[in-house]
Amino acid sequence: MVIIMLGAPGAGKGTQAERICAGYSLPHISTGDIFRANIKGGTELGKEAKSYMDRGELVPDELTVRILKDRVSQDDCASGYVLDGFPRTIPQAEALEAMLKEQGVSADHAIDVEVPDENIVRRMGGRRSCQNCGAIYHVEYAKPAKEGICDKCGGTLVIRDDDKDETVRNRLKVYHEQTQPLIDFYKGRGILKEVDGTQDPDKVFEDIRAILG
Repeated sequence: MVIIMLGAPGAGKGTQAERICAGYSLPHISTGDIFRANIKGGTELGKEAKSYMDRGELVPDELTVRILKDRVSQDDCASGYVLDGFPRTIPQAEALEAMLKEQGVSADHAIDVEVPDENIVRRMGGRRSCQNCGAIYHVEYAKPAKEGICDKCGGTLVIRDDDKDETVRNRLKVYHEQTQPLIDFYKGRGILKEVDGTQDPDKVFEDIRAILG
């Protein structure tokens, strides 16, 4: 089963993707996580990706498609996977479709987690990330036991550049211009399902389970 998670940055699609993976024993394929791992490792790919991410811009398709193909060719993806953060543009969606066709499969569901922009700006402005292990917290919804300190490794919690207000608003602008057309793309393929992302995360997941069966 191949599931595509859609929604603006900060809509909660990553959280729901993790829940789907745990509930259905599927690997979570997050291009953002892959890029961040490369950034932390100081690879050339990481440096290239970081220059775009820090400005709130999309990483170019060629770079994204290359790293995704390598990831989904691994053994743990043989029975399917959940895509989080890809595709983000129509060309990426077409590249994904071509890749899946080569493998003799197709996407089963495209799930759009809907959240208004202002909710997202408030959510992301409150996010804190561990400089050491990358764990995510929130000043309102997921506080660490000790302010500014990661529960998992004791690292320092910071606001990522791509969570700052100005960058978030730019990311939303980019999303509406380049990514939202995917809603129509997958609606045309007959696999789009929408869920209300402003609800409690447990209720959002309940709605998604009803879709997946």
